[in-house]
Amino acid sequence: MEMLPSAQLQALQLRRLKDLIVYLQGNNSFYKRTLNDAGITSSGINSLEDLSRLPLTNKMNLQDNYPTGLFSKPISDLARVHASSGSKGNPLIVGYTKKDISTWAEVCARSLSCAGAKASDIIQNSYGYGLFTGGLGVHYGAELLGATVVPSSGGMTRRQISILQDLRSTILCCTPTYALNIACTMEELEISPSSLDLRLGIFGAEPWSEEMRKLLEEKLSIAALDIYGLSEIIGPGVAVECFPSRQVNGGLHIWEDHFLAEIIDPKTGESLPEGEEGELVFTTLTKEALPLLRYRTGDISSLNRQPCPCGRTMVRMARVKARLDDMLIIRGVNFYPSAVEEFLLARPELSPRYMFIVNREKALDTLCLQVELHHQTAQNWNGLNEGAEAAMKKKLKSEIKKILKDMLYVAAEVELMPPGSLVTTEAKAVRVIDHRAAQRSE
Repeated sequence: MEMLPSAQLQALQLRRLKDLIVYLQGNNSFYKRTLNDAGITSSGINSLEDLSRLPLTNKMNLQDNYPTGLFSKPISDLARVHASSGSKGNPLIVGYTKKDISTWAEVCARSLSCAGAKASDIIQNSYGYGLFTGGLGVHYGAELLGATVVPSSGGMTRRQISILQDLRSTILCCTPTYALNIACTMEELEISPSSLDLRLGIFGAEPWSEEMRKLLEEKLSIAALDIYGLSEIIGPGVAVECFPSRQVNGGLHIWEDHFLAEIIDPKTGESLPEGEEGELVFTTLTKEALPLLRYRTGDISSLNRQPCPCGRTMVRMARVKARLDDMLIIRGVNFYPSAVEEFLLARPELSPRYMFIVNREKALDTLCLQVELHHQTAQNWNGLNEGAEAAMKKKLKSEIKKILKDMLYVAAEVELMPPGSLVTTEAKAVRVIDHRAAQRSE
């Protein structure tokens, strides 16, 4: 399936797309109404180019129909439900039939294999278990692959390191920021990566930069590959990097027999041609409980149909740089918080852990970047007299503020935080705390 000729793959996608429309019109009141309003029937879909005629779906549709209004099966017929954190409104409730669970395990196993995992591997799964889809998705995929799974979940970083050492785990699966927590903690404890058997990290659930990849590969002595997914589509396993594509930054293979991808202009909703950057949109071709038609992910990417050296024929998506809803607007200036990673990771005085604090004071937005000092820097500065330490901090903060102004065109205060102060118990990083909505309501 992964090497299916293009014509055969497109024929399969078209057949499944037409079946999906029939299924939605018969089982989903929201989509029945939406498709009828647009005058769409399966008989009117004659090619994949007709996809652009279909209505778009977004996160607000799910939130407005909370909790299960977009399900195509009654909840009593489901095998499982998961949910997002709900940090920006109602959580997104996602459901799975037994067939959906089987499909999910298949695409996760396919993703792990594509990234280089084998049945002989010991996979330490440090994604969170529970309502978050990361942990269980990777877990069932790894078991289907035949690998040994260590379900360590997130948190308790020192214990994670002990498990890596004692069980000789060969693959680490988690968010890139949690992998960084593990790497930084090992460094602080003076534990060499040579004491581990790790050879591969499969990281996802949040955007991460090439600079972060280089840092993780260096600190953990591994190859680091990107896995992509989101709960609304199925969870992890929608797409993944292979080694040949990773070498040329060629993107992640999307499993197109299950997920039909396109790129649209985020402002107009118009479809964009191959290679152009825009918002990633998915249609789920095989899901039963929560099938979605042209779902706007909010992720910025592009599509690449050039042949991949690995031989897989399925389209590749560019690594996600940022999410549309992560964009901050400060005094009329738009920027993505993740844009600071490149220069933070290049500064040896700093830890890669950072956070933006946004407030509103006297009708004006204020921005503060909190960034941790590297533990070695903190130790070195502690040996200085008070005046010398203050001068070093003032100089570093001034340089960071200038870079923020020159690169992102934003004015921000800078706070240098003690090592370890920004680490949370959550496996997924919190990069922004925005107090403005609460302050406006006061």
